[in-house]
Amino acid sequence: MSDKDDKKPLGLGGAGRSGQVKQSFSHGRTKSVVVETKRKRVVVPKSSPAQTAADKAKNPLTARMAGDPSKRPAGISDVEMERRLKALAAAKAREASDAAERAALDKQREDDRARRRAEIEAKAEEERQREEAIKAKAEEEARVAREAAEEAKRKDAPKQDRAKPAAAAKPAAPDQAAIEAAASRAETKGVSTSAPRKTDREKVDRDKNNKTARDDNRRAGKLSLNQALNGEGGRQRSMAAMKRKQEKTRQKAMGGHQRAEKQFREVKLPETIVVQELANRMTERAADVVKTLMKMGMMVTMNQAIDAETAELVIEEFGHKAVRVSDADVEQVINTIDDNEADLRPRPPIITIMGHVDHGKTSLLDVIRKANVVSGEAGGITQHIGAYQVTTESGAVLSFLDTPGHAAFTSMRARGAHVTDIVVLVVAADDAVMPQTVEAINHAKAAGVPMIVAINKIDKPAADPNKVRTDLLQHEVVVEAMSGDVQDVEVSAKSGQGIDTLLEAIALQAEILELKANPNRAAQGAVIEAQLDVGRGPVATVLVQHGTLKRGDIFVVGEQWGKVRALINDKGERVEEAAPSVPVEVLGLNGTPEAGDVLNVVDTEAQAREIAEFRMQQAKDKRAAAGAATTLEQLMAKAKADVNVAELPVVVKADVQGSAEAIVQALEKVGNDEVRVRVLHYGVGAITESDIGLAEASGAPVIGFNVRANSPARNAANQKGVEIRYYSIIYDLVDDIKAAASGLLSAEVRENFIGYASIKEVFKVTGIGKVAGCLVTEGIARRSAGVRLLRDNVVIHEGTLKTLKRFKDEVKEVQSGQECGMAFENYEDIRPGDVIEIFEREEVERTL
Repeated sequence: MSDKDDKKPLGLGGAGRSGQVKQSFSHGRTKSVVVETKRKRVVVPKSSPAQTAADKAKNPLTARMAGDPSKRPAGISDVEMERRLKALAAAKAREASDAAERAALDKQREDDRARRRAEIEAKAEEERQREEAIKAKAEEEARVAREAAEEAKRKDAPKQDRAKPAAAAKPAAPDQAAIEAAASRAETKGVSTSAPRKTDREKVDRDKNNKTARDDNRRAGKLSLNQALNGEGGRQRSMAAMKRKQEKTRQKAMGGHQRAEKQFREVKLPETIVVQELANRMTERAADVVKTLMKMGMMVTMNQAIDAETAELVIEEFGHKAVRVSDADVEQVINTIDDNEADLRPRPPIITIMGHVDHGKTSLLDVIRKANVVSGEAGGITQHIGAYQVTTESGAVLSFLDTPGHAAFTSMRARGAHVTDIVVLVVAADDAVMPQTVEAINHAKAAGVPMIVAINKIDKPAADPNKVRTDLLQHEVVVEAMSGDVQDVEVSAKSGQGIDTLLEAIALQAEILELKANPNRAAQGAVIEAQLDVGRGPVATVLVQHGTLKRGDIFVVGEQWGKVRALINDKGERVEEAAPSVPVEVLGLNGTPEAGDVLNVVDTEAQAREIAEFRMQQAKDKRAAAGAATTLEQLMAKAKADVNVAELPVVVKADVQGSAEAIVQALEKVGNDEVRVRVLHYGVGAITESDIGLAEASGAPVIGFNVRANSPARNAANQKGVEIRYYSIIYDLVDDIKAAASGLLSAEVRENFIGYASIKEVFKVTGIGKVAGCLVTEGIARRSAGVRLLRDNVVIHEGTLKTLKRFKDEVKEVQSGQECGMAFENYEDIRPGDVIEIFEREEVERTL
């Protein structure tokens, strides 16, 4: 019997799409069933062309989406699209009506508030008038009662004489007089006057109680003299509190409690502020402020600090007004003092020796000082700013600053140019203008100080002073020999030639500048260099600019403060004071300051400590604010960028602050997109155990520049396997770090092409697959080499050889002009006419 006997196909009626479904039963039986799916009937309402055009004109979005099926979502029919657009239009209309209703409701609420306020004021005025009327009536009644009492007294004089003395002495109250008057009137009428009527007594008592209550309410918060003397009263509510209570009670009785409107206030805003403090100043909830900052993309807590610009945006968001103020009021004690012209005295000029490395700056200064500074510098190059004072044969006193010429000491040269009066630019006659010479020229121009060009090494055979003058023209330095205004002197530090002429030129320039300073005021100076001495503690080389620095002065410098314990001049002698333009070493600091900080003398130790703490907190807040301002997107982008970058961590310790800065700046420039040097920590002074611990945790070497590790640090380094490297010349340090960083670079892979072979025929070999019969046309074919298959000069496969045979033997290589058989590893799409390219890879070490 067939499955289809007397059975119609299973269907839904109407035209539809037919298909077969295979049903599975137990014991492996199956059955195919014909099914039909019926489409849902969609009724599309027809619209007139005029209405369609009007709808399109009214809503361009509808016209565009309805007219262009490509711009509507997939699977949306015309009817569905029209229904959605109608729903959208209805939502917009409903939103507009809601907005209109809200506006009307707000206006009605405002009108109700104004009406209630007017009613309250009217009621208050009415109450006041009623109280005044009651008061006037009471006064009138009292006056009438007094007159009646006086009349009664005149009539009843004999009765008063017979009364008791005590009763006669006691004055009658106004209310009692009224009662007696009423009694006398009653007597004349023949009524008994033994006691006042009950109604009169009740009225008098009621009036008396009302008056007493009124007086008690009015004077409840006051303390009389009798109460104070008798010890009564104690702590009571003030009159203002009583008035507030009465006002609150009256408002509650008249119209209920009015909701207080939000107060908008001016918020004083310092440079950085903690989120909690900002919320307190705005009288807002700290959680709301944090939420607002999160909406702005800043993930902060209420205990973190934010900068003033961000805080100003938050204040405006809450509707308040920001008023920028400075927290630096503590620094007002060290504000710049304008000196009177009469107090100014001539001071020695400050001359900075600048120029390229090894052009003879320090040697020239040696000749001027008649000393030998070069022998004390490692490698014969200056690595610190030296400050010296020289007295010439003519008696003129000159203060000299010797700056380093190496590229790493850029910030030192900038510092030297900042505090100087005259720049002496030393250029070697045999070398002419070099990179650091150009940098020194730019520093001098930026500082706006006059320049004197000293053309050194004039005694050398290769010396060419005119080339120096010509090269300087390219950098807008026109010397007097070229009809300019910049003095140039030819000198030789070796033979002493031209030194006197140079000193005369300096003295002439100083005379033109008319340098003056007031020595009788609080001292101010610039820190040229700072270091941590093992025996003397923190030491700062200070160039005094204003006033006189004396032993015992209390000063603040940057984030540090101290009391001058000793002053040492450039010859190593202790002095009691340092006048303007005198360089001295200052002992007595509580910490090592930054080179370039300004030293100011203050009156008291408390002021110095307060200013130093304020500056320290300010620096900490700025760092915290900068960290908080980092958004999540920036952190993710930085982490993504750092994934493929190899880092070489180092810990740097140097003898002076300037050298530490120079080394860090030089190391930050080492590296590229693949590798970089990361300075974990840098500081001044000997290498300590804490430095070794930090280096061990990060797997970093410790670099000591003109410093050594103390005994505990050496033992810890030996135990933990931390490498300590000592340097005294910055060239060697930078070169070694470059070599170490180069080791982190991935080796460069180069390809060398060793041969080409063309496929003549393709064979199919059992167990191997397709084998190409080739002729080596160029070079050599080697089994271990890499191969590429070229078809019409297009690479279609790259891989290795599975087999290389010569006749029936497996061989290692086949020479040019010989035939061989080749088979590729995991690739068989080879055809006659293809070309095989054979190459070898080699790794080449890269350097920075």
